[in-house]
Amino acid sequence: MFDKAIAKLAKEASMLAYTPYSHFPVGAALVTSEKEVIQGCNIENASFGLSNCAERTAVFKAISSGYRNFDAIYIYGDTKEPISPCGACRQVLAEFCEEEMPVYLLSKDLEVKETTIAGLLPYHFKRSNLSTNV
Repeated sequence: MFDKAIAKLAKEASMLAYTPYSHFPVGAALVTSEKEVIQGCNIENASFGLSNCAERTAVFKAISSGYRNFDAIYIYGDTKEPISPCGACRQVLAEFCEEEMPVYLLSKDLEVKETTIAGLLPYHFKRSNLSTNV
């Protein structure tokens, strides 16, 4: 269920972004099954491929803090339309979140578009696709 207070936390997270190259801050708020909210922002690097998106920052912070189960993610961009995650973020979310977990895509006016992990990446790569030797 959409929670405007958590949407505002995603927006607040975007204010912490380090974006000297793109000037395009993004924020994320990942809700754990324990009802903790883990915020993430995008962090750029002069070697642009080494940059990290807000969604992955939130997931990696959560995993490295011991969380393994998630209820929702809110993704905020200072955009006219609700922002959508890149392919790399979609794959990371698919790795760590259930397929039916709600994903709330947000615009600068907190307009929301709701989808799910499966809706973002219906044919994601998953462990069950790996050889049993792995």
